[in-house]
Amino acid sequence: MATKEVMTEIDKILDEECTDNIVLYDENNKETEFEQVALIPKDEKIYVILKPVTKIEGVADDEALVFVIDEIEDQDCLIIVDDEQIITEVFNDYYKLLEEYNED
Repeated sequence: MATKEVMTEIDKILDEECTDNIVLYDENNKETEFEQVALIPKDEKIYVILKPVTKIEGVADDEALVFVIDEIEDQDCLIIVDDEQIITEVFNDYYKLLEEYNED
């Protein structure tokens, strides 16, 4: 009997076929569910736009957050981006991709 491989949340994000929501835990082990919006490769890094499904204090219902996939102690991790310039650039790239998609 074959065992089904368990996908990490980062595996789900990187899998083009996977549209499952992502569950992340904060430093207090509080669970937050996110909808996958976009994966944006930029400057040799991979940025991810995620929209909270679970209510987050200070985040409007129509807002999304930018994360970067980075390695910490030899393990890939999702780290929230707080640099406004990077956030703006990632969203601008996302909007360009949307325009290109809508033109096709």
